[in-house]
Amino acid sequence: MGFRYIVEHMEEDENTPRSLPEWVVLEYQHMRALAGASSTVHFTHLSQASTDSLTALFSASPQPSSSESGLAAAYAHTTPILPFLSSMQIPLERVCLLDPKAPQEISPADAAEFDCFLLGGMLGDDPPRDRTSELRALGFPSRHLGPVQMTTDTALGVTKKVVEDKIPLSEIPYVDFPTIRFSAKESVEMPFRYISQDGSPLLPPGMKDLLKRDLDRGFEF
Repeated sequence: MGFRYIVEHMEEDENTPRSLPEWVVLEYQHMRALAGASSTVHFTHLSQASTDSLTALFSASPQPSSSESGLAAAYAHTTPILPFLSSMQIPLERVCLLDPKAPQEISPADAAEFDCFLLGGMLGDDPPRDRTSELRALGFPSRHLGPVQMTTDTALGVTKKVVEDKIPLSEIPYVDFPTIRFSAKESVEMPFRYISQDGSPLLPPGMKDLLKRDLDRGFEF
């Protein structure tokens, strides 16, 4: 049996009717594949519109009843993290906050210490704004994932590799600040750390096309 991965949505528009941007949806979808079919991913503190749109999206692809789909079951909630944990009867001390400022790095031994791993959604600010401080103040035990900022889906994928696949943090291959090339003259540099997949950054499916569309829009006058 896998773990629960919880993403507390940290955007400032969390209580507005606005739904999630496309790049966020791609990252959140990617987390299901990264977590794997034995685990569960919960997205908390979403607006009602975002909860509805993610629920519809997750329903369009099957919630796995076996490992055949390769996807984690995923659920969207308007409830913030503390009431959510209370509703699930999960004690605070069994939840590990992934915090860049934690004194101790995550290790395979943490699989015995924790049942849930908590991430702050929208960790991809450049420069970082330390939104995790809001979760840090709640008193969770914490671990860090190294000195270089990751996207939220990458952070989940790295956590899974350490606690479920038993790969030490230092042995995971990374690509830092990759340049995504679309043509000889078009490229964009990503200011984050990614898991390396055959030497290339492991991006969510559809992310490269989205970056290209955003780049093309930037040239429109």
